[in-house]
Amino acid sequence: MSEFTHFNEQGHARMVDVSEKKETIRIAQAQSSILVSEEVYRKITDGQVKKGDVLSVAQIAGIMAAKKTSDIIPMCHPLPLTGINITFQWKVDKDRYELMIYSVVKTKGNTGVEMEALTSASVCALTIYDMCKAIDRNMTIGPTYLLEKTGGKSGTYKRKSE
Repeated sequence: MSEFTHFNEQGHARMVDVSEKKETIRIAQAQSSILVSEEVYRKITDGQVKKGDVLSVAQIAGIMAAKKTSDIIPMCHPLPLTGINITFQWKVDKDRYELMIYSVVKTKGNTGVEMEALTSASVCALTIYDMCKAIDRNMTIGPTYLLEKTGGKSGTYKRKSE
């Protein structure tokens, strides 16, 4: 079982010991999206959603989620995050309204922040769904994936373009 880092010698779950890993600046960028109806798109962009400013609330939720990732993902280490930035970009094409969500999370530490970036982007999408579900429950979340990560022993990872 030793080739699986999250299992101990008895085959039970464990948190990986990162105390000997080198401290470096680590950055992860993740992306998610939410596909919405024209009505939801118009209400978000016109500021007409009754629950408030959807993107501002989603941005705060995403920041909070990155900071709490180790509370909800069992094997994640609690990390001192040094920066979190979330941005949004609408992709509108004919009758397709998709909001792209980008999360960048940074730390200076001995383990990476990929899970924090992924959690952040996911919670942004979930928050948008929650705030707009009274308008239309037919929204679709995802895909969600890691775009890039830097730092650490494994170096840089950059997702290949599809």
